[in-house]
Amino acid sequence: MQIKKRLNKFPFDPAKVPFFYGWIILFAATIGVLGSAPGQTTGVSTFTDYLIENIGINRDQISMAYMFGTIGSSLILTYAGNLYDKYGARWVGMAASLALAAVLILLSQSDRLIKAIVPQHSNLYVGVAIASTIIFFFMLRFSGQGVLTMVSRNMLMKWFIARRGLANGISSVFISLGFSIAPLSFDLLIQGTTWRMAWLLMALGIGIGLFVFIFLFFRDNPEDCGLIPDGEKHANKEHDVIIRPFKQFTLKEARSGLTFWLFVLPSAIYALFITGYVFHLISLFGEAGIDEDRALSIFIPISFISVVLAFVGGWISDKIKLQYLLFLMLAGEVVALISLANINDGFFYYAFIIGSAVPSGIYNVLLTVTWPRFYGREHLGRITGFVMAIIVFASALGPILFSLSHSHFGTYSYASYLLLLLVINISVFAFKAHNPQDKYEVDTGDE
Repeated sequence: MQIKKRLNKFPFDPAKVPFFYGWIILFAATIGVLGSAPGQTTGVSTFTDYLIENIGINRDQISMAYMFGTIGSSLILTYAGNLYDKYGARWVGMAASLALAAVLILLSQSDRLIKAIVPQHSNLYVGVAIASTIIFFFMLRFSGQGVLTMVSRNMLMKWFIARRGLANGISSVFISLGFSIAPLSFDLLIQGTTWRMAWLLMALGIGIGLFVFIFLFFRDNPEDCGLIPDGEKHANKEHDVIIRPFKQFTLKEARSGLTFWLFVLPSAIYALFITGYVFHLISLFGEAGIDEDRALSIFIPISFISVVLAFVGGWISDKIKLQYLLFLMLAGEVVALISLANINDGFFYYAFIIGSAVPSGIYNVLLTVTWPRFYGREHLGRITGFVMAIIVFASALGPILFSLSHSHFGTYSYASYLLLLLVINISVFAFKAHNPQDKYEVDTGDE
């Protein structure tokens, strides 16, 4: 314990910062999530066609590899949550940044590595290529989308209680903007160098720059630094909303309730939906007569709307029940899925922008604020690790679902209609999505 306290004061003591260190944590957590961009689907999608061309596998095969790699990563995210609970944000975050940098280096040489194992003219080539790509995607999704994102968001939520939503809203503004320009930025980097060099430069920035940044600024709990969340004490309820949990739930207790699944599943479907259409973005929009530049540019208006919703949603989440934001997210998903199934360069293009922006903004709020408010901080790593495992697992199914819809039925629309059916079914039960802390409303003091 003494060693941990000394390390928290190196290279500087957060308690001696002239303002509440939680605001530096907000900045650090935002950078941490943005650093995961190469491991997110928006980052991978820019390189998809280069991998298909250079490795020599088709779209269905790379979609399958992406699916199995992502599923594999989801299976150990709960374990990563355990490591987070045990070792904290700083050390797990540093390890994740090194792992992400390593896999980006491997991906930059992926086709050469595969061809060094087996000649391209060999009958075994496709099998080896797919197996190797699965391993690369497993490492990429686990370190980037999984661990680095989970660690950064959990850290932020531990430093705030009454201002949790506001802090998340501010962070989400910059995360949404960053992720929205990532595909175009990565494409510009590729055009300015090569697809290999683009990944190598990212690896350099993450493996050295982000690693050092995390070591300098990440801290796990405010209590470890002699501070308290928000920098001041708060009661369990404010604005007639429970913000500080009365009971600390274990993962087993959390997932035994209906509320847990009513908040997890819409986020999982959103992840599946966004990875599915983004992975095949150029092809999907191209069939609707929308060119590549216009297809890639769709992220910019979506991000501007989602940024506003993320900020407002985060701010207001400190004052209202999260169930209301869940209703809004489900409504946005319905509009987005109907629009995507009928996408064109007219009405449905703009309806898709609005429909996609709503769940995008609210997703950032619910995915972060819900778990510490509903289930407490004591087992936050294990709970969010399990949540991320489900979401990452679902995201793995997106590319192959849309790919199979296209290859078997000649259109991507059937994938959208299937997801729409799931969202409608969940919406029927959404009115039961109440905070489980309502059952334990007896003030027990500090969280």
